[in-house]
Amino acid sequence: MHIKTHKGEKPFKCSQCDKGFPNNSTLIRHLRTHSGEKPHRCSYCDKGYSQKNNLTSHLSTHTGEKPFKCSRCDKGFPNNSAFIRHLRTHTGEKPHRCSYCDKGFSQKNDLTIHLRTHTGEKPYKCPQCDERFGYRYQLTQHLRTHSGEKPHRCPYCDKGFFEKSKLTSHLRTHTGEKPFKCSHCDKGFSHRSNLRTHSRTHSGEKPFQCPYCNKGFFEKNKLTRHLRTHTGEKPFKCSQCDKGFSQKHDLTIHLRTHTGEKPLEFIQCDKGFPLKSSPIIHLRTHGGEKPHRCSSCEKGFCQTNELISHLRTQTGEIPFKCSQCDKGFSRKSNLRTHSRTHSGEKPYKCSYCEKVFSCKSNLTTHSRTHTGEKPFHCPYCDKGFSQKNHLISHLRTHTGEKPFKCSQCDKGFSYRSNLRRHTRTHSGEKPSLQ
Repeated sequence: MHIKTHKGEKPFKCSQCDKGFPNNSTLIRHLRTHSGEKPHRCSYCDKGYSQKNNLTSHLSTHTGEKPFKCSRCDKGFPNNSAFIRHLRTHTGEKPHRCSYCDKGFSQKNDLTIHLRTHTGEKPYKCPQCDERFGYRYQLTQHLRTHSGEKPHRCPYCDKGFFEKSKLTSHLRTHTGEKPFKCSHCDKGFSHRSNLRTHSRTHSGEKPFQCPYCNKGFFEKNKLTRHLRTHTGEKPFKCSQCDKGFSQKHDLTIHLRTHTGEKPLEFIQCDKGFPLKSSPIIHLRTHGGEKPHRCSSCEKGFCQTNELISHLRTQTGEIPFKCSQCDKGFSRKSNLRTHSRTHSGEKPYKCSYCEKVFSCKSNLTTHSRTHTGEKPFHCPYCDKGFSQKNHLISHLRTHTGEKPFKCSQCDKGFSYRSNLRRHTRTHSGEKPSLQ
């Protein structure tokens, strides 16, 4: 039997994972990793072990006996094998070598675990669903998905987690800790995955590609949402009318048509905000506060991005270029809207009639044909309009303003259509009758 250890012969095969062993006793010990059998029991606490030498080591926790002393640090050990393993922390010896990559390990158990990265062996099977795992701790964590056990609890809000790493991540929502720093701009993130996504804004990498139109995305969830514009999938269903939506955000807004909820309300104007618009920015419209001022013309703005856009009207800067026609834009949002004239993408869908739009503002205007909303009011007669340009045209009936001038006789008109009709009196053109 001993000769087989030299020959490398392993005639005793495990019926569950096909692993081979040189003798029957080693096979029997291995089978216990599958069956969970622990025949060696502690006489003090009744704890069970699959191997006798593990029980021997455990007994010393009760007796306190540590007869094997290290001559370098005077640390004591309950058995010789533990003592030998400890000595390697001083000598750096790694006698257990991987036959695949020649990596060395000080303990045989560490080599056994490492080998699974090469062989793909998964010896730990879940008794409830038959899923297999390469490591015991993975099985332990998985079993909690069946039992519902969440042993790792947050000391701030008492929320429970299956894994310690998930608790560690959650704690940052309370502490505000952001240990993952961007090497380009020094911005901090609470999760490594968020840093990875952010880094792509510097590198321009878009690893998630749409198989329909080849459009690239920084994040997988952005691709998932985009795919629905092609497939028409609407996984978010309204519980009140069974209407479907492609995005959860759209369902949230739609639900408010049933509840009438406007989460952010203001006393000054009773205006409600169904979306997460900034209440601070809105309050500035009441106070007239415009803290962001242009250094050239002293014009003030409520938001920083409005000032930045305004400055470009003075400098002529158009940093956002279209990759298809080289047209330039001062705002990124304008480039995004323009790009849809090339792609034909219309991501904004009406929740009432399914009509689609390339611009969000066009959807907003269209939605008013369903809701009857007329947010633009005339200060002279209080008449309401669904579009701002309709109000501007109406105001001329009060002010008498005639901004559209005839180039031939200098006559003025309140509406462009009236100027067009007048121009024909000079050209002699007669409009075609349909």
